[in-house]
Amino acid sequence: MRNFIRGMIPPFMAIGIAVLIGALGMLATGHDPFQAYGALFAGAFGSKVNFANTLANSVPLILSGLGVALSFKAGLFNIGAEGQYWIGSMGAVWIGYSISGLPLMLHVALAFFVGMMLAGLWAGIIPGLAKALVGAHEVITTMMMSYIAIYLSHYMLENGPMMVPGYTPQSPVILPSAQLGMIVERSQLSWGIAVALAAAGLVYGLIYKTTWGFRLRTVGLNPRASRYAGINVSLYMVLALFISGALAGLAGAVQMLGVQHRLYDSFSSGYGYTAIVVALLANNHPFGVILAAVFFAALSTGGQAMQIASGVPAHLTEMISGIIIFLVAAKELGSFLRRKHHGKVNLLSSKGGMKV
Repeated sequence: MRNFIRGMIPPFMAIGIAVLIGALGMLATGHDPFQAYGALFAGAFGSKVNFANTLANSVPLILSGLGVALSFKAGLFNIGAEGQYWIGSMGAVWIGYSISGLPLMLHVALAFFVGMMLAGLWAGIIPGLAKALVGAHEVITTMMMSYIAIYLSHYMLENGPMMVPGYTPQSPVILPSAQLGMIVERSQLSWGIAVALAAAGLVYGLIYKTTWGFRLRTVGLNPRASRYAGINVSLYMVLALFISGALAGLAGAVQMLGVQHRLYDSFSSGYGYTAIVVALLANNHPFGVILAAVFFAALSTGGQAMQIASGVPAHLTEMISGIIIFLVAAKELGSFLRRKHHGKVNLLSSKGGMKV
């Protein structure tokens, strides 16, 4: 817990600096920052429905962010969560409308399982094996697989088997037995929030309380030392990308079963891309991912209310997000350069010129 608190200090500082810069920008353009931020807070948390919608928007960010954070822990940069999100959504929706006669819990569980497996294989088979066997960089492979997934979904909805007649490319509506129930009326908050919180607990236990998680973190810190210690580095790389993709696919499945109830040609709001920022802001800690996801969901939910009440453009929230990304990235770059410098010092000072 102490390590978690210490690790969250830099992200909170980044948020504070970004909010302060945003306030200075408002003052420079003749707006009242207290009124603007007050309206943003009220739009995100000011009522039961607003708070529920903020939590609803955080659900896909929590699940996708957990997947990205887990891959980062293994030293892998899975930036293809957006494509894995689409693959999981397609699989869950297909199960949701094509299979009938199942009880509610079984139908939902099957849709989750299929969405997770398809997205996990999408991340683990080509990017994972390419990384493990030939050293192909996962940034390139996950990015390209993401584009393939997005355009595959366009085909499935515009000319493929998931298309329904009409002018709007969309899939059939999933059956009631595959829909997650709503928690708060007149909001989008479904029982998907329980799935997201449970997933965060499971990922925490997996990373920090199991031998597999210890080996995964060891591979992320030093693949050469891990290989020397007898850890199958290639296997853990593939598994890390598989689980990372599965969590992003679960995010899509939960969004479809709990909110959308059908797949639209342009349904995505960039959750897979925002998940990268969520993981970085959370310092790759599962519980930090929850806090970071709620924060970015609040910016999105409260941005429109801020614009209506104060006249400050809702795009200011994107500027705040960008400043946070810059500050967190600068901190990570500084840590990397310090580690590299210390490594050189240790190499020069070690006995016989060998690094211990």
